Amino acid sequence: MPDSTPLDRDTSLGPGYRQVCWDEHLGGHVARLAVDWLAEDLGHECDWTSVSLIAAAARSELAVVSRRAGVIAGLPAAAIVAAATDRGLVFEPRVADGTTVAAGDTVATLAGPTRSVLAAERTVLNLLGRLSGIATATRRLVDAVAGTPCRVYDTRKTVPGWRLLDKYATRAGGGWNHRLGLYDAILIKDNHLAALAAAGLEPAAAVRRARAFLGQTFPPSRAEVMVVEIEIDSPAQLEPVLAAGPDIVLLDNMPPAELAGCVAVRDRVAPRVVLEASGGIRPETVAAIARTGVDRVSTGWPAHDAPWLDVALDWA
Repeated sequence: MPDSTPLDRDTSLGPGYRQVCWDEHLGGHVARLAVDWLAEDLGHECDWTSVSLIAAAARSELAVVSRRAGVIAGLPAAAIVAAATDRGLVFEPRVADGTTVAAGDTVATLAGPTRSVLAAERTVLNLLGRLSGIATATRRLVDAVAGTPCRVYDTRKTVPGWRLLDKYATRAGGGWNHRLGLYDAILIKDNHLAALAAAGLEPAAAVRRARAFLGQTFPPSRAEVMVVEIEIDSPAQLEPVLAAGPDIVLLDNMPPAELAGCVAVRDRVAPRVVLEASGGIRPETVAAIARTGVDRVSTGWPAHDAPWLDVALDWA
């Protein structure tokens, strides 16, 4: 993603991560991917079934229908796929991304040469099904923490090449985006700490080293927006880490009682530091975790475990 303004970041809790929205950059990204998606299905040839059966002059308009209730995401991307298949195709959304739909609702129409409609069908539906599934699952988590200040964030556990789209779907579902990649934040995780421990460095020293590195490497305009986050797996590690001045502390795989204890320590020692819980975040667990007072939870569940939304192309 290009450099962003503060409005592109979740800054209400202090320094925050970039947030993905639909823009020219994301549209161009999808246009480049669409070439390979379509080649995968058409094999640089064509849909021989349709060519053998459907007249070249035939035209049709079909409805894109959600078979189940859910949250729709990916409609602008589907329009790009349709245009990449045939500039004569017209993909018209009937709702906006982020809309909750009922089973049987028409979410878009796809019209044009019948052969091209059928050639685009599976790629369009796969795209909408995956992204809408992520958005629907994210909305379940967001609804589960309603009434608390806790936010739901995604992770980097995404399909290679699809990360921006997966994260866009998270936003459509009402969630928030964690870092986009290794390049846009300092996130000191367990394996970093294991490597440093071999050199005799404690987690707090890792935070201080990261802060010094940012100040020495980047101009202030970038250093100030590079989040410094550190993962810990024991409440005993928290107070020394807070004293080192991270922006966010990730509390990994801690039960609610330990999370609540960490919140109390944070409130007493460093109230401006954000606490993030991760590990085992699912619809049946997230409400109890949110009630501990953590500011946010991060989970890959919507992207790697939730079912796709069943979307079909029906003759009008």
